Amino acid sequence: MPSVGSYLRGLRQRRGVSLDEISRSTRIPQRYLEALEGDDFAPLPAPPFTRGFIRAYCQALHEPPDEALACYDADRAGRVGPHVAQPHDAALPESQSLRESRTPRESRGRGVLLVSFVMLVVLGAALFAVTLALQPPGARRTEQRTSESQSEALPTGVPTERQRTEDPSPSPPPRTPAATAPIPPAPATPAPAAVTGVASSYRLVARTSELTWVRVRTEDGRMSEENIPAGEIREWVSNRPFVLSIGNAGGVTLELNGRRLPPLGPSGAVIARLVVPTEGQ
Repeated sequence: MPSVGSYLRGLRQRRGVSLDEISRSTRIPQRYLEALEGDDFAPLPAPPFTRGFIRAYCQALHEPPDEALACYDADRAGRVGPHVAQPHDAALPESQSLRESRTPRESRGRGVLLVSFVMLVVLGAALFAVTLALQPPGARRTEQRTSESQSEALPTGVPTERQRTEDPSPSPPPRTPAATAPIPPAPATPAPAAVTGVASSYRLVARTSELTWVRVRTEDGRMSEENIPAGEIREWVSNRPFVLSIGNAGGVTLELNGRRLPPLGPSGAVIARLVVPTEGQ
């Protein structure tokens, strides 16, 4: 696959178009076009802006930008270099062996805990049995006679607790409601006025006078990106400020809620991050 510079240069030469003509058509500074054709990515802006330049270059030559973008991505991938394997995978067997060596120790610890729990249960049962055996028999008989005398002392007509729970009590006869004086109606109180305060949304309008690459991020995280030809209008609505990136500041004017914003910069200027509205707007 050819480099992106040689591919673009070949397209331009086959069309018989000069760099100056493409610069005037796309409003991209000629130094950026020369860097693109020379495969010199150092003076170029961030990759999203460079991709916008490549699209505009191909559109000026009436060529689809897909192959040029593929060449650019391949060039960037080759310059980044192969992925270096991390030492984490190499340390995996060692950590696994450590876990395996700790497994018998953990098993012994669980066994000790289980034995200790069983011994505590046995000691508790033995202590209860010894306490019961040391209690004087007279005290046990006294408690038994006291409980029997309490059950005999209950009158015949009084049901026991079990009988009260098992035998449902008869429902009382219906009562005749007593005549009550009519209650005068309370004076109606006026309902409180509804509180109004719905947050107004922002309406951003972009009008292009030159081919301009624009990327807009709205409040819900969605992002739109495109090359807007000259003489067209785009509109976005959001309840929070917009975050914009612009590849040709002099080729676009912005309006916020019907009010025109100050000029963004000269033709060809790149704005990496612009928040609209700003704190003072």
